[in-house]
Amino acid sequence: MKVSLGIAGSKSMIAWIKGRANLWTMKLRLDLLKRLTADDILEEAVATNHRFKPEPLLSKTGVGSLLSASTKERANEAERSMALARKLHSRVARSGKSPA
Repeated sequence: MKVSLGIAGSKSMIAWIKGRANLWTMKLRLDLLKRLTADDILEEAVATNHRFKPEPLLSKTGVGSLLSASTKERANEAERSMALARKLHSRVARSGKSPA
């Protein structure tokens, strides 16, 4: 299959995918994001911090890199994500507002 670049190419690729695969849209839960706290963000940052590698001392790029995650780390990441979603759902329930 030839892949072309640009908007027209993107539209034809999407049409090709739609004909051969099931696509589901995701609903962003902005109501849950409103309940996210700085402690929630810090907890996730600390959990993934070991994967960030600083730049070499003599590097001139000014950037570091992110190391690949192992299968076990990905599983832990998914569990933390689900736990955070449960925590946010409970915060919404305690506030008395119905989730969207």
